[in-house]
Amino acid sequence: MIERPLLLVDVDGVLNPLGRPTPDFRKYECHVEGQTYTVFLNSRHGTRLLSLAVETGSELVWATTWEHWANEWIAPRLSLPQLPVIKLPPNVRGQFGEMFKTPAIAEYVGRRPFVWFDDQVWAADEDYLRAHPGVGDFLLVQVDPRVGLTQTEFGYAREWLRRLP
Repeated sequence: MIERPLLLVDVDGVLNPLGRPTPDFRKYECHVEGQTYTVFLNSRHGTRLLSLAVETGSELVWATTWEHWANEWIAPRLSLPQLPVIKLPPNVRGQFGEMFKTPAIAEYVGRRPFVWFDDQVWAADEDYLRAHPGVGDFLLVQVDPRVGLTQTEFGYAREWLRRLP
C-alpha cells in the first residue's frame, strides 16, 4: 500500500505572518502555559490547505513549535480539523547547520513524499534531508515570514504533488 504524501505546516511566519498583516488577517490572543501570544490568521489558509490536501490526496501535519497547541488555538480559527503533530526538540541549530526541526521531520516522514511549508528552511535543511537514510522525495517551500503563505507557495506545492507517481 502506498502511503499518502504529507503536507507539513509551520505556524509562525507561515500562517501567522511576522510583518504587517493584510486586512484579510484577523488578530487573536492565544493563552499557552501562562503566556499570551498575539497571532494574525487568515481563514482562507484553512480552506486552501484542506483543498490542497483533498486535491492531491495528502495528509496535513503540524510541524511547528506550537505542537499540540496548534490544534487548540490555530486549527479552530482556520476551520481545520485536529491534525497530527510532529514532536520537536529544543530550538538549537543542528550540527550540520540544519534547523532544529529538520532531524525530527526526517524521522517522522520516513519514505513518504512531503511538502514542508516553513519560513526557516534553507540549503542546509535540504542537504540534511537528502543525505538522511530513508527520507523519500520532498519539496521544501520557503515562505516569506513578513507575508506568510501565499497562492504562489500553494501553487509550487500543488504542481510538485501532481507530478508524484
